[in-house]
Amino acid sequence: MKLQNKVAIVTGSDSGIGQAIAVLFAENGADLCIGYHTDKDGAEETRRRVEAAGRRGVVVQLDVGQPADVRRMFEAAAALGPVDVLVNNAGKGMGGMPVADMEDEKLELVLRTDLMGPLFCCREFIRLRRQQGGGGRIVNISSVAQHLPTAGSAPYGMAKAGLGSLARSLALELAEDRINVNNIAPGLIQTPMTAERLEDPEKRAASLKEIPWHRPGQPEEIARLALFLASEDGDYVTGQTWTMDGGLTMNWGGA
Repeated sequence: MKLQNKVAIVTGSDSGIGQAIAVLFAENGADLCIGYHTDKDGAEETRRRVEAAGRRGVVVQLDVGQPADVRRMFEAAAALGPVDVLVNNAGKGMGGMPVADMEDEKLELVLRTDLMGPLFCCREFIRLRRQQGGGGRIVNISSVAQHLPTAGSAPYGMAKAGLGSLARSLALELAEDRINVNNIAPGLIQTPMTAERLEDPEKRAASLKEIPWHRPGQPEEIARLALFLASEDGDYVTGQTWTMDGGLTMNWGGA
């Protein structure tokens, strides 16, 4: 039980990577605040699985890009006890929109969700952890887009690269507080967000051709790395981005 009696917030934990992280954390002894934006049924399914593991779950609907919503989520999580772990998983994908054609509203949405949202959550977490005397873990779910060129989705790549910078800066700011901050940068993972690409035979073949492992990753694989970083096993790790992509970034453009 690597997180026995800890309290964790996982944003975007109604499906995919976030749901897998929440469930694995519960199986390792944590109580969960389950943050979601629109998929209430998915969030309730996460709570069901958390409770099936013998832990408590609180479901909160929010927009992470709104500071007031973030504060409300932390207030709801307080019913479980002091929050020990924050996983910033909620994100908004973007593709097929060159900068010259970009609409202000979509640009704002991506940046507020994928970059400002994690920053707002980190800010609230830091304040609360300092009230508790320090300690704690922050894990941001970034993307290989922080390393790779992202033509047609520049704001998404900007936001994910920003998470890498945020982790490095916070690692220094929070070292004396003993709050670890790390990123995970997944490659192609089999989730509802990637279903269209992976269920189309041609798109799937084209995607897997670029991945030396020739398969998509599974949410549970990302969850196991998140568990390491959130537990005492990862105590000596901070300010790092852990790329988990089946070798994609090593092979990008190699053909």
